Amino acid sequence: MNPTSIATVSLSGDLTEKLQAIAAAGFDAVEVFENDFLTFDGSPRDVGKMITDLGLTISAFQPFRDFEGMPEPLRARTFARAERKFAIMNELGAELMLICSNVSPQSLGGIDRAATDLRELGELAAKFGVRVGFEALAWGRHVNDYRDAWEIVRRAGHARIGLILDSFHTLARNSPVEPIASIPGDRIFLVQLADAPKLDMDVLSWSRHFRCFPGQGDLAVADFVRAVEATGYSGPLSHEIFNDQFRAGSARRLATDGMRSLIALADQTTPHLPPRAHVEGVEFLEFALDEDTAADLAALFKALGFQQTGTHRSKMVTRWSQGGINLVLNTEKDGFAQSHAIMHGPGVCAICLRVDNVEQTMARARDLKITAFEQPVGPGEMHIPAIRGVGGSLIYFTQATGELAHIWEKDFVARPDGAAPAPALLQSVDHISQSMDYEEMLSWLLFYTSLFHLERIPQTAIADPAGLVESRPIVSADGSLRFVLNGSQATRTLSSRFVSEHFGSGVQHIAFSAPDIFAAVTAMRAAGLSFLDIPENYYEDLEARHGLDPDFIDALRDHHILYDRDGEAEFLQVYTHVFAQRFFFEIVERRGGYAGFGAVNAAVRLASQAREARPVTVPRPLRD
Repeated sequence: MNPTSIATVSLSGDLTEKLQAIAAAGFDAVEVFENDFLTFDGSPRDVGKMITDLGLTISAFQPFRDFEGMPEPLRARTFARAERKFAIMNELGAELMLICSNVSPQSLGGIDRAATDLRELGELAAKFGVRVGFEALAWGRHVNDYRDAWEIVRRAGHARIGLILDSFHTLARNSPVEPIASIPGDRIFLVQLADAPKLDMDVLSWSRHFRCFPGQGDLAVADFVRAVEATGYSGPLSHEIFNDQFRAGSARRLATDGMRSLIALADQTTPHLPPRAHVEGVEFLEFALDEDTAADLAALFKALGFQQTGTHRSKMVTRWSQGGINLVLNTEKDGFAQSHAIMHGPGVCAICLRVDNVEQTMARARDLKITAFEQPVGPGEMHIPAIRGVGGSLIYFTQATGELAHIWEKDFVARPDGAAPAPALLQSVDHISQSMDYEEMLSWLLFYTSLFHLERIPQTAIADPAGLVESRPIVSADGSLRFVLNGSQATRTLSSRFVSEHFGSGVQHIAFSAPDIFAAVTAMRAAGLSFLDIPENYYEDLEARHGLDPDFIDALRDHHILYDRDGEAEFLQVYTHVFAQRFFFEIVERRGGYAGFGAVNAAVRLASQAREARPVTVPRPLRD
């Protein structure tokens, strides 16, 4: 793996905070962004010493703008500027300066003119013992393609002048990456990496606000890196990210994401880690709560058709089952679950996934710098490997073979009456929806997709009565695992209030699949369960949009079921009321291979939940 580096502009905070986060994440080097240096209250030697003391080196000092092709007297000024920067670099301990192609309207074109300027700059750089890398900005006035930048460097013909390649500037312009392989590796001085979502906007705005780490966007960064590897380049792979979400996030978290991204990217181009885990299903969901709340949730489970099928041998923990679903209620007075309940209130404290190989999954997690979790287990209890997940929750792992295939028999006592289970109304966990700070969404997207075989579904903006909620599904190819990540910049949306009022991100709702949603809802209502009210206007519009049979519309209305269609595929969904102002359940039926999540219905659901959270009071008429 190449040395790792990141530009300070990629992270939030002041220069000291950024450098500490970069070192803690395990990077080898750092690109010092000039603005971070200029705002630092200390000398260049102070900065250089701090970097050295943290065990880092400086991969580049950047950027130097508007250099090549300037007419006199501006040309002389650019060389005077460069000379001052070289002197600062000597004090700083930086050996490479990044020059990005000129965007000034006063600049003159011409490859030979630019090459002459860079050759002369190379002579100046030699006097200071430094090098200069030339990079083509995607919006450069005359040079906006790496192939032109390379031709300028080639013609400059100076050992102190080399090429800098940037994945965003290459891929954003749809420039082919294959010609990169023909560039001599020793003439490439630095490779910068950035991904981005596919957006229809001008490339400068796209670059300045929406770059992200490889694996978080839609660009073919792995293909770019493979082309670089073919050159024999052995220098740093360095992140340079401009992103509004990053500027508002935790420097430590983002630096860790950056390192995770480089590790996962290296594994894509030259596989060397244990493979990404195949998830075969959700083994269980664990709820942490106090005894009173647990009794209320148990009653809700019963109404949903679950039966208590086991009691933990040594802990205040019960198992509830139906079909292939297992729910665990934990009311222990100490331990992780209790801590989670105290911090966040009642809710899901852990998800257990059944994977193809637990040992390999844990090894890959370690390699990706994902934190493992350990807690004491009692005599005879099974140790279930786990990692830290969203909001400090846990993700446990089991597998279909070996000792971990027998957690229920080993740790739980089955129901003493031995009664046969009732016919299942629900079959499996369809999807798990997690709400988080908007700034965390890209982090958890990278977390899940780098560890598990999951595909990213395009992000959708959903209208909550209090603002927009961004929703990003990630799913396994066979549907065995589906997560929906939700975040909102608006502070009063249901998603945002979940995070702010319960002190952190977590599972906001769980969807169960039903083979017959009408039969399931009928049985659940007979057991005393009521469902979220849906406005009459919704069903009037549904009939007009899809031309559905009136009797079918009546059945949907009577059961409070929402409906969506994609071609001939259909999706039916119904929601419980919010439990303890914290989380809720959804029941879905997929017909004909429907692959979505009923996003068209989300605004209706959110509006109905908002009404329940804040009942509308009808004003009394004024009296004379």
